Amino acid sequence: MESSELTVKRRKSKFGKYLTMLFIFIILGLGIYIYWNYFYTYSSGNRFGLLQKFSHKGNIFKTYEGEMILSSVRGYNNVPIASEKFFFSVQEKNVADQLMNMQGRYVTVHYLEKNGTLPWRGETKYIVDSVKEQ
Repeated sequence: MESSELTVKRRKSKFGKYLTMLFIFIILGLGIYIYWNYFYTYSSGNRFGLLQKFSHKGNIFKTYEGEMILSSVRGYNNVPIASEKFFFSVQEKNVADQLMNMQGRYVTVHYLEKNGTLPWRGETKYIVDSVKEQ
């Protein structure tokens, strides 16, 4: 009788250890996933171009969103022939205020590229953290 009770206790303790380890692995995996997708900086760099649009928008979370025209090939009289757009978000109000005053001008921005977006951080993976007028 005593040996069967001991066997049941061992099974319960093994099952409890298994559940605890499973819970730890799930929490650890979830933490790594969240960090990798939303907080890890995939790349950083600078972009130069014409600041075409900058706004403060959103329904629940108001974020600063911007759009630059990056001209890669210039033609006669320095007119851009081939260009692409660079969409970005801004978290810091002082950087946003600087960008609001620089619309229509050529600027260089420093950005951090994340793997994913968060609603309160902005619509894009590119987060601008500083700006210089050219």
